[in-house]
Amino acid sequence: MGPFCYRPSVVTADGRRTSFGVFIWAVSPFFVCGGAVTQQDSLQLKALLAPLVARMGYELWGLEYRAGKRSALLRLFIDSESGITLDDCTEVSRQVSAVLDVEDPIRVPYTLEVSSPGVDRPLFEAAQYARYVGRQVRVRTQWPVGGQRNFSGEIVAADEQSVTLQVEGEPVRVPLESIARGRLVGRLRDAGGE
Repeated sequence: MGPFCYRPSVVTADGRRTSFGVFIWAVSPFFVCGGAVTQQDSLQLKALLAPLVARMGYELWGLEYRAGKRSALLRLFIDSESGITLDDCTEVSRQVSAVLDVEDPIRVPYTLEVSSPGVDRPLFEAAQYARYVGRQVRVRTQWPVGGQRNFSGEIVAADEQSVTLQVEGEPVRVPLESIARGRLVGRLRDAGGE
């Protein structure tokens, strides 16, 4: 698995930004569970930030946003054909922080993290699942599908409504709206070219 890099910063209730520096690690990626935000909140943040990230020459692969009454976490995954470096994460973090300061879409103190999606990349959209047909994936659903919530299998097909996985020799159709999180099962040899 490739390194993950992020530059976390926190905006305090009085509007001051505190940065913790830049961290790099090469451990298994994390999953986000739950969160007190709506799908609309994430879509609005993506609509605000994706054009900025694109102008900088990167793709906003996806974002995860969780907010509570007292704090929030915004995690951005950026990608590019040439890969992502620590400097890329730092620069995107600076630019995104500036936009968030001006637009003020998050009303509580928050932490911003910017990282590469890595080899075990999270999947957020139907097109991303379709791009990786033939690859192994782990999926967790928000509610039971066929009596279970955790699936591990090969992506057979994907469209705007569902992802079909080959699980233990059987096809399983998982509605896209039911997926809480999905992540590729990385293979190091695919890290450069997919």
